[in-house]
Amino acid sequence: MQKKLIALAVAGLASTGAFAQANVTVYGVADATFDVVKIAGDANNELGNTTRVSSNSSYIGFKGAEALGNGLTAVFQLESGVGFDQGGNTLGTRDSYVGVAGGFGTVVMGKLTGPTRALGGAIDVNSGATGIGTNGALLGKLGNNLVSGGDNNTSATCARSSTCVSIFDDRWKNAIAYVSPTFAGLNATVAYVANENKTFHGQEPAANVRGYDAGLKYANGPIMAAVTYNAVSMGNAAKTDISDFRVGASYNFGVASIRGLFDRARADHFGGAGYTQNVFGLGGTFNVTPAGKIIGQFYFADEMKRNGTDQKDSGAKLFEIGYEHSLSKRTILKAVYAHLNNDANARYDFGINAAGVNSVTNAGPTFSTAGATVQGVQLGLRHSF
Repeated sequence: MQKKLIALAVAGLASTGAFAQANVTVYGVADATFDVVKIAGDANNELGNTTRVSSNSSYIGFKGAEALGNGLTAVFQLESGVGFDQGGNTLGTRDSYVGVAGGFGTVVMGKLTGPTRALGGAIDVNSGATGIGTNGALLGKLGNNLVSGGDNNTSATCARSSTCVSIFDDRWKNAIAYVSPTFAGLNATVAYVANENKTFHGQEPAANVRGYDAGLKYANGPIMAAVTYNAVSMGNAAKTDISDFRVGASYNFGVASIRGLFDRARADHFGGAGYTQNVFGLGGTFNVTPAGKIIGQFYFADEMKRNGTDQKDSGAKLFEIGYEHSLSKRTILKAVYAHLNNDANARYDFGINAAGVNSVTNAGPTFSTAGATVQGVQLGLRHSF
């Protein structure tokens, strides 16, 4: 069921064979955990332990296909997140599209996972690439300055219990993508993000976000390797351009697996300067019983560079260890510990189910994770249908 979370073949990291269905399929995941999260060493020293129930990227979807003749198939998917720990959901919040598939490949339009996001999810060790320990805590964030703010835009803050991943690790709205057929395990994906939010007639603030996301993937037996590049022009008055280059690979030994990832985020004309940051990651799984496996990963965000010069103490480290036990083919019992350590001038937060310490509280002040340690434990159940 994990392959359904990174649901779209547009990502180039899933098989277009999913489009061969003759009828509409209803599918989804219900994933709930009880979390204990602790913040220590933050700038204001006012945040301690908190408990919560999280729904961890739970979702429901509808997908199907219709044979059109002449080797063509119409395909569609409508997928929505389900935050059942507090409700208030809307339709089409996840990968949702319509398109056509044939011998030439697949073309789809809608809200899409691009190959860059899909590669990060494929390398992550967690089932469904979700939870407080996911690699989205560090990937592509560039010092937490390129967090997705929705509507193909960026932010530097994350609300409590929100998704707090980079703009490159969010889904693209107003997108069209082509996925090539697979030849000897190799396929390519190219997505274009249209500039629907463009302002007209000199309106301020200027906005004209547009970009592309391309990836090449090889998957054959136990080996998977991919390279992606995502470039976005923010179209603002400063003419900010951002990009992300990513290389990842995994090998499945059967009883165990190993995964590695390199990520390089860049921003030009950003606050009057150019910034880059590298993130390195290594993870793995080990089957201790036929039904149970240990998962673990470590990610390291190097110091940011401003116009080529290191910005002191701007990096962070993420460590995760966990255990997943399959009660059946569809139900997993899981326990995870995640530890995110910010350097003195870094302010990262969990990628999924953020602690929210960079957001404004009801009392008014803005807290900061600068130099803070954000850690937590999750215990819960994941059911796929």
